[in-house]
Amino acid sequence: MSVLNPKSIERRLQIGLTLSLALLMGLLWIFGAGSLEKLTEDFITSRLEHDAESILGAVATEPRLAVEEAYINQIYHRPFSGHYFLIVSDSGSELTSRSLWDYKLRLPSMKPGESKRLYRQGPDGQQLLVWLTGYRKKNQNLTIAVAEDLLPINRQRQTFLWNFALLSIVGLMVLLIIQSLVVRLAFRRLEPLREDLRNLSSGCEKPLNEDVPNEMLPLVKEVNHLLQLLSQRNQRTRNALGNLAHALKGPLNLLTGYFDRQLRHRYGEQDNQASQQVERIRLLIDRELKRARLSGERSINQKFSAKVDLPDLLDVLRKIYQGRNLNIQAVSKPECPPFGDREDILELLGNLLDNACKWAAGNVVCQIVCADNLTIVVEDDGVGLDVSDLQSLLQRGSRLDEATEGHGLGLAIVHEVVQLYQGEINFDRSPQYGGLRVKVVLKHL
Repeated sequence: MSVLNPKSIERRLQIGLTLSLALLMGLLWIFGAGSLEKLTEDFITSRLEHDAESILGAVATEPRLAVEEAYINQIYHRPFSGHYFLIVSDSGSELTSRSLWDYKLRLPSMKPGESKRLYRQGPDGQQLLVWLTGYRKKNQNLTIAVAEDLLPINRQRQTFLWNFALLSIVGLMVLLIIQSLVVRLAFRRLEPLREDLRNLSSGCEKPLNEDVPNEMLPLVKEVNHLLQLLSQRNQRTRNALGNLAHALKGPLNLLTGYFDRQLRHRYGEQDNQASQQVERIRLLIDRELKRARLSGERSINQKFSAKVDLPDLLDVLRKIYQGRNLNIQAVSKPECPPFGDREDILELLGNLLDNACKWAAGNVVCQIVCADNLTIVVEDDGVGLDVSDLQSLLQRGSRLDEATEGHGLGLAIVHEVVQLYQGEINFDRSPQYGGLRVKVVLKHL
């Protein structure tokens, strides 16, 4: 099964799974990035809040605002370390960490008990997360701001997100490969069904195997039911046709004998016309019996095989015209694969060859050539036809020689079969045999 086929179920499943997983991975990436950012900033804020309380314990308000540096983490003493604090009293006094050096942070004052998380630009282009809290110590209001650079955390977070995206893409590809293998293994269970359908098109009358996945079982059962109905109807139709033809043969033979006896004694116009109509009915019945013999008892679903069916057709024609010692030959080159519906092609070839046998002096040749199209050529060594008579052959019931057995329906039926297969038919004189040459090209098999 080709995945390039837009109607392929495997391709549709892969596209659906790809879009679903891509959407899922995208949502996970967005949700994970947001959650990770919030988680890290909450963690940093919690740590800054603890540092603010530690700094508050190290603050002395008398005689002046000061900080006991021994109680402060050493990271706040290293210039531009990424960790900073700022203390502002309500009197306007300020204390900053040595790490800020001479950089000034502009922050609002907070009332005791108030706190706020802010984002500010720090030294060297650092992105600072600032935790701002208001305190009251020894009758003096203080605003303590503790800040940390987010750039290192952001870089690590971006690295994690890109690794996650890469892992998601690899995982997506692995899942698609696994899904493709699973789908192919699942469809492998349908191979017996495909083989049954191929055999069915070749004429095998066995029902489809019902050992298929549950999703396909109703369809298989319905196809088997339809095949059974078609086979029964086809058999009933053939039996009814044969029974009717055989049932009419007896009374028609009696009527034919009766009119033969009448014509020996008198030659009335009405008797003569009645005898002719009885004879026409007899010939029609013979034609239908001949068709029944050509059709045989094979499946209605079988394709025509030149290698198998053409010799059988020639044997039937040789028996029908055995009194004339006709040389009936058929050539298929190269060897053609089965094509078309067996009944349709037998109808077409049977009528063409039967018509050629009626007019032939001694030779009938049929050639079947398989190329881009299927070409059938039937030739005989009869008297042939004039150009003015060729087109009238396709008219239903048209006959150019009333003395020859038949009713002009054969070539009209041939024309209908050719139209069914989107082909074309041409009549001309055979350059080799001198009689009629009929060339049929079937474009849609």
